[in-house]
Amino acid sequence: MPRTLGAGLGFKPEHAEDALAARAAELWFEVHPENYLVEGGPRLALLEALRAEHPLSLHGVSASLAGREAPDARHLERLAALVRRVQPALVSEHLAWSRLGAGYAPDLLPVPRSTETLRRLCAHVSLLQDRLRCRVAIENPSHYLRLEGHEWDEVDFLHELVRRTGCGLLVDVNNVFVSARNVGIDAGRWIDAIDGEAVMEIHVAGHRDDPALGTALLIDSHDAPIAAPVWTLLERLVGRIGPRPTLIERDGNLPAFAELMGERDHAQGLLRQDVETPA
Repeated sequence: MPRTLGAGLGFKPEHAEDALAARAAELWFEVHPENYLVEGGPRLALLEALRAEHPLSLHGVSASLAGREAPDARHLERLAALVRRVQPALVSEHLAWSRLGAGYAPDLLPVPRSTETLRRLCAHVSLLQDRLRCRVAIENPSHYLRLEGHEWDEVDFLHELVRRTGCGLLVDVNNVFVSARNVGIDAGRWIDAIDGEAVMEIHVAGHRDDPALGTALLIDSHDAPIAAPVWTLLERLVGRIGPRPTLIERDGNLPAFAELMGERDHAQGLLRQDVETPA
């Protein structure tokens, strides 16, 4: 019988011993599958040991779903093999591009929300889901500048993607907050508009001011504690749509495992109580 997923953590090998021993209710761990696309060895053995103790989520960062070219066939083949092997509870990817021909950028690059982009994205998401044989949650991006060529409101764009492909959504609350500050959208309105039926998963993370521009530009850095306004947005979202598997993302400046579990426990508390939507 599938286990209920509450609040989870991104798995880091530095915390392997603590993660394997943790027994908090509804705890789960997320990994980037690109780190485990191997046929054997200690890295995969560690992942399988983790899977034996906790549910797993695979959060891809390199499918380049919004790119002009279809996702790389070899990458999808290896990703599908990993999905079959570890049977993750959740699979997700980004609404972004990172590949053009033989060139690959180790970043999640934005796209204009045009109807042509939507058509191409839908084809690539459908291909991904067909190859993995599972529903995939697509994450909303962080925005750092105003792009030309948007024809769709972001929430409407995401809803249409769900309607056309049957995919789900991964709502990154920190991305919403960072984007609101950087390009002037209303974070509360975004959170209130997203279709709760489509939301499969939620992310929260820390961010930092840009080193040169300060508070004029926020960076989705994943290397700091979660800010109070992001917690407030999470509470607002969960209060409206109900609990969803919620991940604490931390990729840099790693604190002790106990500190991460403290943030995780705070998120778990928000998920497992009746939360009123703030006025």
